[in-house]
Amino acid sequence: MGINKDQVEGRAKEAAGKIQEVAGKTMGSGTQQAKGMANKVAGKVQATYGDAKETMRDHAKEAERESAKDSHHKHG
Repeated sequence: MGINKDQVEGRAKEAAGKIQEVAGKTMGSGTQQAKGMANKVAGKVQATYGDAKETMRDHAKEAERESAKDSHHKHG
């Protein structure tokens, strides 16, 4: 399984959001804490989307291999 841009960017946003959330909580800034939570969730969604894309890509490759193998057996 490979890694795609959405997985990397999503996990980076998730981590940055967590840091922002903790910083906001530490400073007593509800606004920064809320922004951090939102960024963390957005990052998690993007990473999950990236994971799903990669899973679909892996399944497509596997289906291609199976199809090629079946085709080879029919003609061989």
